[in-house]
Amino acid sequence: MLQVYGIKNCNTVKKALDWLNDHKLEYVFHDYKKEPATLQKLEEWEKKVSWDQLVNKKGTTWRKLSPEEQASVQDSESANRVLLNNNSMIKRPLIESPKGILLGFDEEEYKSKL
Repeated sequence: MLQVYGIKNCNTVKKALDWLNDHKLEYVFHDYKKEPATLQKLEEWEKKVSWDQLVNKKGTTWRKLSPEEQASVQDSESANRVLLNNNSMIKRPLIESPKGILLGFDEEEYKSKL
């Protein structure tokens, strides 16, 4: 079964969940607001995708960081420290599937990998 991580009120997450529901794919949704990501989970994901792919640098949470905080994100350790304190900065949605990790919503990628 697919594991979907994100925030319920995120528009991209809503699109992804609608797509999964429309295609009758079963999933478990993990809301970062209720179930924050753990260091263990971040490290598990980083075995499949690079740490810099997990960091959403286009979102509001990233923009709220000071320039010094942004500049401090240089490797997986520093990224994980920031992501653990700001789960909403993790690229959303993140889907764990048998074919790997999918980040964001891309209908073509979903068709080919889900």
